[in-house]
Amino acid sequence: MRPRSLALAAALAVLPLTAVSLGVGTAQAAPTPNAGSRVALPQTVTPAVARSHKQGDVPADRKISVAVSLKLRNTAELDRFLAAVGTPGTPEFGHYLTPEQFNERFGPTQADVDQVRAFLAAQGLKVDSVSANRQVVNASGSASKVAAAFGTHESTYSDPQQGNRTFFANDAAATLPASLAGVVEGVSGLNDHTVRTTRIAKPDAATPHATPSGFGPAGYDGAYRLDQLGADGTGSTVALWEFDGYKSSNLTTYDSQFGLSGPAVSTVSVDGASYDSKPGDGQGEVELDSEIVRGVAPKATQLVYEAPNSDQGEIDMAAKIVSDNRVQVISISWGSCEPDTTASSMTAVNNSFKQAAAQGISIFSASGDDGSRDCTRSTSGSSVKAVDFPASSPYNTGVGGTNLKVSGTAYSSESAWSTAGGGVSTQFAKPTWQTGTNVTGTMRTVPDIASNADPNSGFAIYTQGTSSAGWQVYGGTSAAAPLWSGFAALYNQKAKAASKPNLGEVNPKLYTVANSSSYGTALHDVTSGSNQDFAAKTGYDQVTGWGTPIADGLANALLGTGGTTPPPTGGCTAAQLLGNPGFETGTAAPWTTSTGVVDNSASEAAHSGSWKAWMDGYGSAHTDSVSQSVAIPAGCKATLSFWLHVDTAETSTTTAYDKLTVSVNGTSVATYSNLDKNTGYTQKSIDLSAYAGQTVTVKFNGVEDASLQTSFVIDDTALNVS
Repeated sequence: MRPRSLALAAALAVLPLTAVSLGVGTAQAAPTPNAGSRVALPQTVTPAVARSHKQGDVPADRKISVAVSLKLRNTAELDRFLAAVGTPGTPEFGHYLTPEQFNERFGPTQADVDQVRAFLAAQGLKVDSVSANRQVVNASGSASKVAAAFGTHESTYSDPQQGNRTFFANDAAATLPASLAGVVEGVSGLNDHTVRTTRIAKPDAATPHATPSGFGPAGYDGAYRLDQLGADGTGSTVALWEFDGYKSSNLTTYDSQFGLSGPAVSTVSVDGASYDSKPGDGQGEVELDSEIVRGVAPKATQLVYEAPNSDQGEIDMAAKIVSDNRVQVISISWGSCEPDTTASSMTAVNNSFKQAAAQGISIFSASGDDGSRDCTRSTSGSSVKAVDFPASSPYNTGVGGTNLKVSGTAYSSESAWSTAGGGVSTQFAKPTWQTGTNVTGTMRTVPDIASNADPNSGFAIYTQGTSSAGWQVYGGTSAAAPLWSGFAALYNQKAKAASKPNLGEVNPKLYTVANSSSYGTALHDVTSGSNQDFAAKTGYDQVTGWGTPIADGLANALLGTGGTTPPPTGGCTAAQLLGNPGFETGTAAPWTTSTGVVDNSASEAAHSGSWKAWMDGYGSAHTDSVSQSVAIPAGCKATLSFWLHVDTAETSTTTAYDKLTVSVNGTSVATYSNLDKNTGYTQKSIDLSAYAGQTVTVKFNGVEDASLQTSFVIDDTALNVS
């Protein structure tokens, strides 16, 4: 029997941080964290602090809300999986994960969450919520307690480059106890400087008109051949990523004008955001996004996710969308320039974008409307070359802008829009898939593709004006992103009909097509025009990416050899698929286990080597588990095997008091108990051939009752395919 104290010693123990117990009376005291016991969280200070004027302390009793972002696990395996799930011919191609499978393989553990919660509570902060994917713990408290918890000092500033706008911010990087350094990615909410803005443009400030002008659905659907796909978006769901609200009546007017019908648009609130009863200045953005998606894919379902316009709101929106897993496409038309956004917050959002890619969700983001100087209207100013986030995320398809000319409803020509966002990221390295003509350097470049965005060739949108609703002409990359999102909805409908997977992460497939012989029939290569620093040219460029859609040609290329050929089902390469099968790394990864299960003590011998998985053995009510997710190639014979030792103090020869269940995707495939006790190890084998072509989670779950210990010891596992 193993002593329970071993398990308790492995549980969380968070000590009071006496080294940073600040004076929290009427003002904040200067933080003096023990440098030996705390570590700094890099990139948690807004760059605006360096350029702004300090005005004084934040009042000690002011309430501040923070989002503590947790690190993903097994990131090397996640990167491998993301490459494989989008690559035709691999066993995992198109076998996207559920949120539960992602959490089990790559998400923070519940123990990680509990550790962070305990720390926050010990500092006197209130834990408000935990995201369903366990990546974000939200908490709130007074400025003095927040400052004490994170070893910071909160001050008020005025920003001279934004009309002396006042904001609060931490003066220096947040710090945490060293024991949390391996768990926490970053902390957001320590400043309120960064505000996401729309990527919308109008040719003038004219009041709304009674009749529409500019491109209606027939114009852009015809020019880009979206009307040639033979699809209407049925069965697809698109998330609109918003920081404001809309009027349903305006959307209905648009539909009526152009003879469109489809599922009613509905709102999903994030962090209590409720804009629809009284939308703000961003109403036109929300209605533009919805109306363009409707014009391309009228039968697609639209969910408008609305969040507070803050770092925390953006992080929570990303986590909620992927955890809800209700959509196949996300359309983003809001952003902030990279230099004015804390890298810590961008990383937190990007982790949810990785989850989106693993779940087969496509993301299209506007590249910005300030050309290659994305900070023109913000702190860093027009002299700084910069790109827009989230478009710069490698898991987003950045959408640039053009000026479209047509003949009737047929495509005529295009040139780059002079203020279309594009350039080089300073946050994200160039992904391996970003290759081709004119693709250079070591950092991610933006955009990836483009479509009409110049307000002088803009779109007819029905929205609210200064006093009343009416027709306006809108442009901006805000219009380009939802157009591409609508294309993805059409594509997914066609893919489903062809028994092929969703489009999923777009860029690896898109760049494959662009670098193939299909390029000329899939995309219009825009070769004229420029933004401030980059010119459109043959092939890829940092204004229009690879160009604009020839929708039917692009869909055919993606459905065929150009990008999404399903893996072959005949034949199988013999392999053993489980990682760390004998637990000899001394850690669980890539297994997910209960605390203390991976063990090398002498109390129970390993089958081979020094390490094994020892479940239960406490002589009291207890549950332990060991699980791992793995893709079984199509067409393979698959066999799960493992060596099992059952050591028990139970004496009954007829009653199974303590049980070990082996399950696959939640379905039991074998059960053992105290009745299977043995003096050594016995090898067990289970045929899993029925799961070929699927990503499965293999789980060992041991349940012990309230008395007389039973230990289930597993070693030398294997999942062999042949």
